[in-house]
Amino acid sequence: MAIRINIDVMLAKRKIRSNELAQMIGITVQNLSILKTGKAKAIRLSTLEALCRHLQCQPGDLLEYVDEERRQ
Repeated sequence: MAIRINIDVMLAKRKIRSNELAQMIGITVQNLSILKTGKAKAIRLSTLEALCRHLQCQPGDLLEYVDEERRQ
């Protein structure tokens, strides 16, 4: 996938566990795991907003575009 999700990076920087974050933003641990692994096809803006609010970051800190064509 061309969009890399960096939630794990922010969790480590903020010293927060996944289950704590899931509870703070009101989603299941399973759904947070799907987001973290990049298996999600979409993310609600309200979820992105909650992630940014609780991790005290910007959307660009969590989402990164990777040009896969250039990598090959």
